[in-house]
Order: sequence, then C-alpha cells, then structure tokens
Amino acid sequence: MIAWNLYRHRNPDGSSKDWAVRSNSDGSITTRWGKTADSLPGVSNRFGVKQFDIERQKQAKGYVLVGAVDIDVNGNVVFPGNTSAAPSQLPELDSNPESIPTPPVESLYWSIDCHAKQSIHVELGIEVRRLIGVIQSVSDQQSKPEQDWDGWQQLIDETLNAEVFELSGQIKSVHGVLPWLFLLALKAKGFKGVEIDIATETARDLSVDLKVEQDVLEFFGTDLDSIRETAEVLGLLKPRLNLAEAMSDMNDCWF
Repeated sequence: MIAWNLYRHRNPDGSSKDWAVRSNSDGSITTRWGKTADSLPGVSNRFGVKQFDIERQKQAKGYVLVGAVDIDVNGNVVFPGNTSAAPSQLPELDSNPESIPTPPVESLYWSIDCHAKQSIHVELGIEVRRLIGVIQSVSDQQSKPEQDWDGWQQLIDETLNAEVFELSGQIKSVHGVLPWLFLLALKAKGFKGVEIDIATETARDLSVDLKVEQDVLEFFGTDLDSIRETAEVLGLLKPRLNLAEAMSDMNDCWF
C-alpha cells in the first residue's frame, strides 16, 4: 500500500467526512472520500493535477490534515501506529498563490449520506419522486443521453424506507445534464441530516449556482440558456420576467 494524506472536515452537527490523496508513480493523482469511517468508498484518478495544489484547495474549505495513512484497493483505511499529524506538519498556505488554470471537467462524482430522522427521510423520498417526475416531464424536450444513469433507481429504492443510507457514484457526459441538475435541485433543498456532495475529479466541490459552473455545462455540451427552462422548473434559476407579456396584461393608463 502507498501512503496517503488524510484530511477531515467536521460539520456543525458533529458529523465529519474524510478525503485522502496520493501521488502515483505514473504522475497521476488518486483521491478517495466518504464520511469518516474505516473505509472511503469514493475514488477518482486523473493526470495534470499537483497533489499540493488540491490539498491546498481542501484546506481552504476547512479540511484539516489528520496524518499519513495506508488505504488498500477496497478503500480500507489503516492508521500506522494510530498516530496523527502534528499541526506543524500541515502544508503552509501561500499568502500569494499563483493563479492556476482550472483543468477541464472530465467526470462528476456524487455522494449522498442520509442520517436524517424519519420525518425528514419521508420528506426526502417525496421530493426525490417529485423531482424525478419533473425531470420526466421535460426529458422529451432534451436530447436523449447515450447511457442511462443508475442513480434514479438507487434513490427511489433507498428512500422507500426510513433507514439511513449512503450512496455514491459517477456522472459521465454520456448520461446527459439531467442527473446533475436533479442532484443540485435536491441539494438546494437543504434537508437536515442529508449531505449531498458533487465534485469534479479534481475534488472541486460544485455549488448550486449554475452561473458559476460554466465548465460543467461545457462538459455536458450545453450552456445556461439551453437548460434555463429546465433549471427554472427545478428551482435552480429564477424565472425571467417577460416584460412584453407583462405589459400586455396592463391597462392603458395614459390620459
């Protein structure tokens, strides 16, 4: 096994999530992530990224270095001697960092950790089905994806009962833009006890503000104007005011 740097982010509710990174002999970077546990199920691998750069990005988001660990091919985490890194071992943040071009998006990785109480779980299930219904109603107007996304059925199955669950997966360009918009809409609801994370292969967390995610739209071969109607229906964008239509409904007040 190869040594990884393990980072941890603590949430206000007391829960936490981990993220680990290592550099490989072929020049690629591998990252793993998941809620704090004995294993990290999420994994991605890519070239063209420096380990220090993405570690610095995670630190800026509140992740703290736990220490060097070993992780096997199944994601199981092993702490050598149960020792943690001292604060002095944290990489120092450059007060004047160089501007690093954002690499193009190649894949999206998503995870859902639901540890909500029963009433919230029920509301989550209702919202999942409502949003899927909305997606189905607009999907005929979208270009059909080359490949079905398996997340639809996974979420339907997991929200049929009131048990806690964890899900994670990948969204590829062939899946089309709808799965991403669906997860963003679900994330925007902010259900208490439900953590929804969506990130690029460089571990950059995505926001629910579509206007700042132009590179992701390009990844799906679309743009903001093309998906605006769908985004408005899902609640991700405010509807534009049609001034011509609004004026036509007004009485002539000239005298």
